[in-house]
Amino acid sequence: MIKNISVIEGDGIGPEVIKQTIKVLNSIARKYGHEFHYKYILAGSEAIKKLGDPMPKETIDSCLKTDAVLFGCIGDPKYDHNPRGMRPEDGLLKLRKKMNLYCNIRPIVIYPKLLDKSPIKKEFLNQVDFIIYRELTGGIYFGKKGRYKNEEKAYDYCIYSKSEIERIGEMAFKAAIYRKKKVTLVDKANVLETSRLWREVIKKISLDYPDILLDFLYIDNASMQIIMNPNRFDIILTDNMFGDIISDESSVLTSSLGLLPSASIGYDKSMFEPIHGSYPKAKGKNIANPLGSILSGSMMLEYFGMHQEKKLLEEAVKSSLEKEVSTLDIMSDSKSSSSTEEVGDYIDRYITNQ
Repeated sequence: MIKNISVIEGDGIGPEVIKQTIKVLNSIARKYGHEFHYKYILAGSEAIKKLGDPMPKETIDSCLKTDAVLFGCIGDPKYDHNPRGMRPEDGLLKLRKKMNLYCNIRPIVIYPKLLDKSPIKKEFLNQVDFIIYRELTGGIYFGKKGRYKNEEKAYDYCIYSKSEIERIGEMAFKAAIYRKKKVTLVDKANVLETSRLWREVIKKISLDYPDILLDFLYIDNASMQIIMNPNRFDIILTDNMFGDIISDESSVLTSSLGLLPSASIGYDKSMFEPIHGSYPKAKGKNIANPLGSILSGSMMLEYFGMHQEKKLLEEAVKSSLEKEVSTLDIMSDSKSSSSTEEVGDYIDRYITNQ
């Protein structure tokens, strides 16, 4: 199978984790007779520096023409005070909108070897396995923003339409069919009108899925339950901002933010990226955890219909954790930890030798 992949390394540790992901994907390609063709394109701080735009038209055009997009991470404190629309993060929001990536899927899986590494008591973590379905193109992140003339008041509009809620709601219920048959809608319906609309729409969708249990949690309670009782969840369905927050919170369960992958799904194009940020302090030090990015590559393989390939890659990742070939964020000891490159090399060798 031949696939064309647009690659955005991004900022900070992005180029380092993407390098290892490409290495691993090339191992998969060799083993199974695929051809992956990569086109490297600019976004984020490098694009601002070279082209004066965090998400140039050429980058967007490439992403719209490709089979999938592999994304590193974005963000640079140097540009934090740039005007709106000229920050690296603004470029990512623009790309999501242009590609119509409306559904962000973030699996939360606990690896047995890391039970003792998590700050959460291990008895709370046994068999935790849930997925967050985060709406990605609506809500407060995309609503009208601004300041009043005296600069002493600011506003951010949060707007959702019925159709935006329906399309991700359908995806979440269909996913639940093949799992534990449970969907939890996380919202703030006691306060927010948009959350009330979410409840109305999702309740109506649930009528078409009588075998799926639907329950509701306010975001504040859900945030507590994720820590105190994570086993209660199967599919978490939520809006853009709440999904952003609770997926980062959920990383605490797994022991490291660097472990979590994601897939951003559109109607005919999709993008795959780790959920972590650009971690500027680690840039160039060869200490960043590449597993979130590598596992995002695994989700891309599944998107391509390469299920056997995905399974082998994830076996390789699990083996690296069991053998403690892990970066500093997991090992917490520079003497016993492995470098970014060493983790990628181990997974490469595992795949090659199977």
